[in-house]
Amino acid sequence: MKFERITIDPNVCTGKPCIRGLRFPLSRLLGLLASGESKESILKAYPYLEAGDIDEALRYAAYLAEEPHPSQAPRW
Repeated sequence: MKFERITIDPNVCTGKPCIRGLRFPLSRLLGLLASGESKESILKAYPYLEAGDIDEALRYAAYLAEEPHPSQAPRW
């Protein structure tokens, strides 16, 4: 799966996934959504974000939740 709006750059926010190279970590956006903020209120508070950024952030989070990660491997 390809994500156009999610960027990872070691020189921006210590390499954490961000929105379009902005210093706006994906975790902050997901935290706002998880705390009950609406898409509309987020876009109003952060005018440099776009509706597509929020949509892709949710797709990225869903992708990560489905992908197996080495840290989640069973410990036999």
